[in-house]
Amino acid sequence: MTTVRTADWQAWQDSWDRQQEWYLPDREERFRVMFDLVEALVGTEPRVLDLACGTGSISDRLLKRFPGAVSTGVDLDPALLTIARGHFEGERRVAFVSADLHDPQWASRLPHRSYDAVLTATALHWLQPEPLCALYGQIAGVLRDGGVFMNADHMPDESTPRVNAAARELERARQERERAAGVLDWAQWWETARADPLLAAPTERRFEIFGLHADGESHSVEWHAAALREGGFSEARAVWRSVSDAIVLGLK
Repeated sequence: MTTVRTADWQAWQDSWDRQQEWYLPDREERFRVMFDLVEALVGTEPRVLDLACGTGSISDRLLKRFPGAVSTGVDLDPALLTIARGHFEGERRVAFVSADLHDPQWASRLPHRSYDAVLTATALHWLQPEPLCALYGQIAGVLRDGGVFMNADHMPDESTPRVNAAARELERARQERERAAGVLDWAQWWETARADPLLAAPTERRFEIFGLHADGESHSVEWHAAALREGGFSEARAVWRSVSDAIVLGLK
């Protein structure tokens, strides 16, 4: 008799969240701000593009807050998409698409021609400035008139070096405490994924595609806002900020 092994996809979702929160302790606050502005600008039944979706963290919270929403998750990472598809299996309100955002034709893979909102978090710093500017224009192209884009990511303000240094020291102390309590960092989480028989192969493919980490850059809020306006957005601004990170919003 053959035993079929099944993964605990909820456990993998939870593990990914804990690992991300080790870096981003205010991660849930970012999501709340995003969804507040989705509701304010496009309503409570939005069609959403979850860009560079990973395990579907945004889609998961979106569908819980807005039962009438639908979501399309787009990513290239085969391991994170494996978790996302397993976690959302049978959920008709969400679909996942494998696509490379460096490909100018990535949007042709989407199941819908236009979206009310495009949301992304802690992902686009993987892109160099030129492809990121091009992507902003492509995002404007998949949004309906009046649609909204939000990017939550590392957006440092280099004009306050002493503030930045003090915040980094506080952050390091928190991370050391949490690591001692057993929280996994990025590298440890991926080693755990490699050890899972159901994730080992897609994890190897993932590192073949991306390498160890991003080769992109972090930019200021002002840089992102200017790039969004240049890409076709009528309004662009920060709608949330911490010392090192921000959410920048573009309104079509």
